[in-house]
Amino acid sequence: MTTNEPGPDGDRSYAAVADRLHMGLVDAMETQRAVRRVLPDPVDDDIVLRCIELGLKAPTGSNGQNWQFVVIKDRAVLASFAQRYRQAWKLYGGMGERVVGDDESMRKVLAAVRWQVEHFEESPVVVVPCLEGAQRFAPVPAIAASSWYGSVYPSVQNVLLAARAMGLGASLITLPLWSVTLSRRTLGLPLTVQPICMIPMGWPRGRYGPTTRKPVGDVVHLDRFGTRPWRGQSVGSPAGRAD
Repeated sequence: MTTNEPGPDGDRSYAAVADRLHMGLVDAMETQRAVRRVLPDPVDDDIVLRCIELGLKAPTGSNGQNWQFVVIKDRAVLASFAQRYRQAWKLYGGMGERVVGDDESMRKVLAAVRWQVEHFEESPVVVVPCLEGAQRFAPVPAIAASSWYGSVYPSVQNVLLAARAMGLGASLITLPLWSVTLSRRTLGLPLTVQPICMIPMGWPRGRYGPTTRKPVGDVVHLDRFGTRPWRGQSVGSPAGRAD
């Protein structure tokens, strides 16, 4: 399994970790998780650019390729977004803690998010995927918004998988962007460019590992919602396959 260990002689340059991109796709997908606790150590620009470059290989609506990516390394810019992250977390974090109650697994998730909120300006690099084009604000079917965001999120997933393969910690977040107006102002974005999400990246404090998920049969319905002929079934390995 690929880890966050550096290359020879502690080298974490792109040349030292590029071969990790040959990691098996299933291995990368089965061990991908939101890694929020990262070191403040710098990340080679070429690693970040290669992650985005692989993101550009994803499909996009009508092949519009109307994406732009802002890479944030400036401490002052990060501090501005860190402040907004804390503002949003005061509302949503407290609400989340009340909702999860004694659920230990969810409390661990909230603790990781809280750590990220408190250390956001220490992130060595944050990637902001954006969509370019005039967004229509007139009443439109909900599917229009789905189509709009669908032009960038496949790319975001490619970026996250590339980061995983090279051993970087990364996560997809949106709370620091709660004010699109302030976000545009901070990043110098024109009105025709909308920030969609943020991907903080860094070398993780800890290691990747397999994630825990429900059996696929518990979330798949046949023809109509509620019809679950595969309930409890997993197909990832013969041992997990229901008879």
